[in-house]
Amino acid sequence: MINEQLELGFGAGKIRTARQQNRVARGSWWFAQMRQIVSNAMDWETAGEPRPEQIWIPGARREVKV
Repeated sequence: MINEQLELGFGAGKIRTARQQNRVARGSWWFAQMRQIVSNAMDWETAGEPRPEQIWIPGARREVKV
């Protein structure tokens, strides 16, 4: 499994500004948090079938008079 992000760009060898470095650091932190959440996720058991429910529909006993 690859945990690295591939970055492609046109400006090879371009020096990053402090703002760009901060942005990259925040992005790295965010994705590390998301990877940790996914790896620590637990499997939930599916819910069973719900019990039958009897409902009353108003007007269901109407008679049609011809």
